[in-house]
Amino acid sequence: MPELPEVETIKRVMEPRIQGLTIEKVLVRHLKVIAYPSSDEFCGRITGQTIEHLERRGKFLTVVLADHERIVLHLRMTGCLLLVPAKLPEEKHTHVVFRLSDGSELRFSDMRRFGRFWLFQDQENDTYSGIGKLGLEPFDPDFSAGYLEARLGKRKKAIKSCLLEQETIAGIGNIYSDEILFTAGIHPLRPAGSLEHQEWERLAAVIPERLSYFIEKNKVTLEEYLESKGQDYRNTPFLQVYGHEGECCPICGSKLCRMVISGRSSVYCPGCQRGLEQGSN
Repeated sequence: MPELPEVETIKRVMEPRIQGLTIEKVLVRHLKVIAYPSSDEFCGRITGQTIEHLERRGKFLTVVLADHERIVLHLRMTGCLLLVPAKLPEEKHTHVVFRLSDGSELRFSDMRRFGRFWLFQDQENDTYSGIGKLGLEPFDPDFSAGYLEARLGKRKKAIKSCLLEQETIAGIGNIYSDEILFTAGIHPLRPAGSLEHQEWERLAAVIPERLSYFIEKNKVTLEEYLESKGQDYRNTPFLQVYGHEGECCPICGSKLCRMVISGRSSVYCPGCQRGLEQGSN
């Protein structure tokens, strides 16, 4: 699933190329992808509208239109956006096509069909997408050790699982929770309530640092993005633990281990990340 750095990459690649363009026609090939309102109303309301800018909130993308209506999109597991010349053949599993005034098409494809669009009028309360329930952005000025400790400091749940809760921190998924916990030196199975203040301080510093790092490493041109069909975000060589089960830790040389926590795979270093029996410093 695309996480915050990947969604931010899409925003940065797409925004300068679609700003100011008019949506001349919308084709919906799979009706369930339009979650709200109906597909017909969705198409009718945005046809003829000009794209003002893009916004990212957690893993959500929002297309803000000139009349302040907004199209909210969540890519979910396999969703992908491509901006291509209209003459190019469509990718398999293309479900929505926005034909734009410069002759290009913004296409949404999704093999598993979990991705969803919502459309809201200016000042309309969004009670559908879930974006309103998100916690702080990792780059929010109010994001701090105090915020994390207040929200999670009494929880018995594993800290890995807590980092995945979008209601607390918006945008972290399975990949970057592993990377964050490794850098912070915290075992993924540690109950959140067992962390001491200095560990919350480390997490509060590491979370935005790691996400900023991967946003930077994800930098890609439109041509490179299209060549990879929107799937190559360039971060793989820079991942230290995720996907490296059985390999040597880049810090201490210990063998990286994998466990499943709340149904999610987690890779960690038993040497660098303190286990339950060790407690904290």
